[in-house]
Amino acid sequence: MTAAAPRVLRVVESPAPPARADRSFEVTALAGVQRAIGRPPVVAAARGLSLFGEHAAGWFAAGLLGAAIDRDRRRDWLTGAVGVVAAHAASIAVKRVVRRQRPDDESVAVLVSTPSRLSFPSSHATSTTAAAVVYSGLTGRNLVPALVAPMLVSRLVLGVHYPTDVLAGSALGAAVGGLVRRRLGNRRRTR
Repeated sequence: MTAAAPRVLRVVESPAPPARADRSFEVTALAGVQRAIGRPPVVAAARGLSLFGEHAAGWFAAGLLGAAIDRDRRRDWLTGAVGVVAAHAASIAVKRVVRRQRPDDESVAVLVSTPSRLSFPSSHATSTTAAAVVYSGLTGRNLVPALVAPMLVSRLVLGVHYPTDVLAGSALGAAVGGLVRRRLGNRRRTR
């Protein structure tokens, strides 16, 4: 019998990590927004918007304030405030189904803490858009441009959402806000 030849161990190297050219368009866009406008005053304003919009609390409080001031339409303001909270709850439900993780790339600075690692859709964008749509109907002023754009951009400046997160959140908020606003309009017509 002949002795078996000794086994040669082969070292298999893992492939190199993907080149940065493979970075997603969304990460590239997010990093670009931060580089372009992520100056201290902008970051400070974005943090303020983040705090105001956390769990839709600021928008809910705005609805309560409207109810306190506009006593003739108190019920409408309270319905609107509840609608904003419902929009926020809808975004949380979608987040738990989709389970997309927040941005995690060395080119993106995360500049604020978040209550979860889930990113899609942006709950801040959802509740802000719902509030803007509903409260526009109650005030008779188009609040959407003044309220929505700054909140959406702030989530990118802070590095906590991808662009599609804020766009999807805004679309969800517009849908819920539109339903609430239609209900309020129908209620006024039947009085």
